[in-house]
This record gives sequence, C-alpha cells and structure tokens, in this order.
Amino acid sequence: MIVRAVQRSAARWAGRAGTPVVTHAVLAVCCAVFLLGPASGLNAAYGSGPDLLSAQTAYFARWGVVPAQLWHGSPGAPATLFTALFVHGNWLHLLGNMLFLHVFGAMTEQRMGRSAFALFYLATGVLALLGYAAVHAGSTQTLVGASGAISGVLGAFLCLFPRARVTSLFPFLFFLPLRFPAWVVLPFWFALQWLAAGHADGRPGVAYLAHVVGFSAGFGYAWVRRRRGARVKSAARSTEGDTEP
Repeated sequence: MIVRAVQRSAARWAGRAGTPVVTHAVLAVCCAVFLLGPASGLNAAYGSGPDLLSAQTAYFARWGVVPAQLWHGSPGAPATLFTALFVHGNWLHLLGNMLFLHVFGAMTEQRMGRSAFALFYLATGVLALLGYAAVHAGSTQTLVGASGAISGVLGAFLCLFPRARVTSLFPFLFFLPLRFPAWVVLPFWFALQWLAAGHADGRPGVAYLAHVVGFSAGFGYAWVRRRRGARVKSAARSTEGDTEP
C-alpha cells in the first residue's frame, strides 16, 4: 500500500505554513544511518555472510535499547533511548516507518510548530521505549526503530485532524486512488510493523507495547493541546465581547 496525504488538507488544517523541516530531517537521518550501517547490506565495510550477520548483531546491541542493560545501569544504556530511534532492522521496517512519518508527520509538525514537534517526537519515542522496558525489565531483546515515536505522531494526527482523509493506492484494485479517513488507513501501519518484525539470529524485534504507549502519549498530548487552544479562543472571544466599542 502506498499512501500520501492530500496537500489541500494540509493547507486547510495546518496552523503554520512552511516546509516541515523536522520531519524531513528525521527522514534524512534515519535513511542515512540505515544505508551506512550493516542492516542495509549495502556497506561493503561490514563484509558479507557470517561476517555481516555478526556485524549486524553487534550494531543493534550497541545502538538499540536492551531493557536488562537499561535498568542495570550499563554504561551508555540511557543514550540508546535516543539512538535507537534512528536505527532500523531491515528495509521494510525503515520504508514503512518513513512512509507514514512523511504522510502524517508533515501536517502534525505544521500544526504544532517545528520546535514543539521536535520535542514531541523525541519525548514520545523515549516514553514508548521506556514503557516497554519497564514491563520487560529483564528482557535481553534489542529494540530499535522510530516506531514508538511514529506511533505518537499517528495518535496526535488522529486527535488534531479527526476529519482528515488520506488517498491510498491498493495494488489489488489496479492502483485506483481511493480516499479513506485516516483512522481506516492507520491500521495498515501496524500490519507493516508486524511484517517487519524480526526475532531470529539476534535481530531486533518490534515491541507492540511500545506502539501502544507511543500512540496513547501522542493522542493524549494532542488532546490536551486542543483543549487548551479551545479555552484560549473562548476566553479571547469573551474578552472581545466585553470590550466597549
């Protein structure tokens, strides 16, 4: 499934115009990290065959989150809460995440503003990883990927743009462009995450609890933001009504 947001919807809904710089920067960094690292299989420096598999295992262990190491105070473990957000396990994992970040991140960033969106993205990603690590404190499973942060973006998008529609192209329908509400399209992202999951040979896995935490945090933050904005507008209208002409 190929998805793109309708640009007219972005112009209608966005509170701030301009290029989604943060979204594009995250896309660029994630793609660069993947292409230069061993997971892509394109960097000859990591070798091939068993050497490549060994390099991938060491790479994920170095930059991904391992709950057991995080809670036992292993050196450098806290930093992996951030580095893991830019590392992906395979091509499907990367492309699925980046596609949905491109579609839903741009409008969300435009509504929130660049600085707020950057902090929001990192915060929801870290919370998602911490949520999983707290429940599975003794796990040695390596967690990598932007999935938790993007879950937060999806949650915020649904709250901020409840009536937004997304154009989707389905191969089995001869690539006919069909428009659906965002809440209909978003489950396909979770399906992609399931397909991208890897649990063998020391490869990182997809933690669905992290998705739930990220999505809930994103939706909750956007809900509070909308409520606060509505109260400010209501107070402004009341003040204007009380002002003498």
